[in-house]
Amino acid sequence: MRYAIVIEQGPNNCSGYILDVLGCVATGETPEEVKQRLQEAIVMHLEGEPIPPSTTLVDYIEFEPEINH
Repeated sequence: MRYAIVIEQGPNNCSGYILDVLGCVATGETPEEVKQRLQEAIVMHLEGEPIPPSTTLVDYIEFEPEINH
């Protein structure tokens, strides 16, 4: 199964969560550490539970900010 994750950089560490698995979160010093911890967390989080489908689509948009003079 493949899930989309979000990793955010905070002032002292990184945190992340799995979009399709409510409540499955992890923290770490680096994005790589967060990814590893999320992989471990999802196994424990879903133990004995139905596996939710991956329904989140991830994409980016681009825009040019207006420069105020």
